[in-house]
Amino acid sequence: MKLEIRVRHTGLPEALRSYVERRLRFSPGRFGGRVGRVTARIFDLNGPRGGNDKCCRLSAGVVPTGGLVVEATDADLYAAINRATERLGRSFRRHLERRRTAMTGHESVRVERGLRKLLRSCG
Repeated sequence: MKLEIRVRHTGLPEALRSYVERRLRFSPGRFGGRVGRVTARIFDLNGPRGGNDKCCRLSAGVVPTGGLVVEATDADLYAAINRATERLGRSFRRHLERRRTAMTGHESVRVERGLRKLLRSCG
């Protein structure tokens, strides 16, 4: 997995950068081998005005099926990062489980057709 962290309108100390990297490496869980590039965009929506405006947007490529994008906004940047990485992990699981279900259903139809043909040819 390749990580890219982009920061806009806010400072990102080294401790926070390492925290983001650690959370991103942990969030995909067992699906980590299927993750391509992950881009984290961290920005402050309102600038110096304050409020619930720290945003963490994560976009990740899922090999070979496409990509996912999740976003979380909070007054605390750590909380926004936590929520976004948790959402990303859940999205990976849902995306890959749907894909597996779709493939399994498709394969079972193909197997049933093959068995019907085999039974017709034998009897």
